[in-house]
Amino acid sequence: MWHQQELKLSARSRGFHLITQEIERQLDLSNIAVGVLHLFIKHSSASLTINENADPTVRTDMEAHFNHFVPENARYYQHTYEGPDDMPAHIKASTLGSSVSIPISNGRLNLGTWQGVYLGEHRDYGGSRTLVATINGQSNS
Repeated sequence: MWHQQELKLSARSRGFHLITQEIERQLDLSNIAVGVLHLFIKHSSASLTINENADPTVRTDMEAHFNHFVPENARYYQHTYEGPDDMPAHIKASTLGSSVSIPISNGRLNLGTWQGVYLGEHRDYGGSRTLVATINGQSNS
């Protein structure tokens, strides 16, 4: 069985945001015995990754590290039309990636105890984001 739908994420400030529950609210996984959820973000200045879901300082540290690793206003950037956060956002998005795949077991995402799905919002004002969720699985029936 295949299923695909677009998920709308609310606008968020720049940084790393735990979005696991928002994804689960928009998807009905209850009938899937075993499968995989593939998430793809339809934006070139935001990313998806999986990391620590319990301590919010991990998300703060991720943002601090990536801002140090990929600074704004580097003198060699040529793509600066949309402001100083634009080119760094593209680099961060390419570094982290535009998709994640998560196993589904017995109607639930089969993440580790301390894992969650992050939206990396790399623009100061990125706006709402759209994900494409593709599920391939075997139903309970």
